[in-house]
Amino acid sequence: MRTRGPVALTSRFEQALLYAALIHRNQRRKGTGIPYVSHLLMLAGTVLEFGGDEDEAIAALLHDAPEDQGGERELEQIRARFGCRVAEIVEACSDAMTETKAEKPGWLERKEAYHKHLLESGDSLVYLVSAADKLHNARATAADLRNEGTSVWSRFNATKDQALWNYTTLIDIYSQSIDSRVQRITDELRRTIGELA
Repeated sequence: MRTRGPVALTSRFEQALLYAALIHRNQRRKGTGIPYVSHLLMLAGTVLEFGGDEDEAIAALLHDAPEDQGGERELEQIRARFGCRVAEIVEACSDAMTETKAEKPGWLERKEAYHKHLLESGDSLVYLVSAADKLHNARATAADLRNEGTSVWSRFNATKDQALWNYTTLIDIYSQSIDSRVQRITDELRRTIGELA
């Protein structure tokens, strides 16, 4: 089990926070009017609460930037501004690195490639950010299901069964990590997926 002291957040984190807010400023959570930055804030908070360091928290803030805002070009901006370690985590957390949404492969193809990529990386830093991302998504979906009912599933590019398959597969992947931080998030994710099912 890793033990970590207090995490000091520097001006790099502040710069990443501002950068994330700017590049996602016109984006909303699927099927809602909620600013997308709310997801990024929750994700960074989760990473920090589960013992992540500043680079992991910055990667959490920026994890969807290449996928949603410009592909490889955006990834290179992140690398130049925040360093190779952050860029590597962000790249590994992206399921499509295209400049436009029209260029993205289909949902199933993207998820299968993402699963394979995660397995090949075996990187606890990537697993921490990825699992925190999925945990927040699953919690948000569970809350929406309680409040709005099953119509929530129509927001997504996948059916309920496909979404549950994706989450279950990811849980199996994350469970291979020996990092206690990843294990704790995976346990939370497993409980939340049980509620969704």
